[in-house]
Amino acid sequence: MRHRVYAYPTESCYGLGCNPDSRLAVRQILRLKRRPQSKGLILIASRPEQLVRYVTTEALQAAVASGYWPGPVTLLLTASKRCPVWLRGKHQTIAVRVTAHVVAAKLCQRLGMAMVSTSANRSGQRALRSARGVYRVFGQQVQVMPGCIGQAKRPSKIVDLVTKQVVRS
Repeated sequence: MRHRVYAYPTESCYGLGCNPDSRLAVRQILRLKRRPQSKGLILIASRPEQLVRYVTTEALQAAVASGYWPGPVTLLLTASKRCPVWLRGKHQTIAVRVTAHVVAAKLCQRLGMAMVSTSANRSGQRALRSARGVYRVFGQQVQVMPGCIGQAKRPSKIVDLVTKQVVRS
């Protein structure tokens, strides 16, 4: 798992994910997507405790108390000093979500950690909604986890928990 890139079903599409502490794997995802590092990435987890290393304690407590999780809402939280810059890009926050999607949550549970989660597509193109589509675009460069995507038609809503501003609806 250390440097492996996975493709797996999420709430609205297939996602690409990896160990967030593997700079090599994160770079591979950014290369596959043709996405700049400066944008930052989303982390998903099966439980809030998997996010402890990446966000401040206060931010995580506020997120848990907010009632958004588990579910399809990604929150922008203050990044901890231990959060790698290759995850947060040019930001002082990091986008995180405790997913309720069964396959994505089981993958985090099985790996015992939060993981990077970004839509499986090249930047500017439509997100892939099937394992077959992922194989067609990325081939053997990713390990594809079979399963069904959720019912959501759009990517997760992103909310800045401090300002309550909806960054993506």
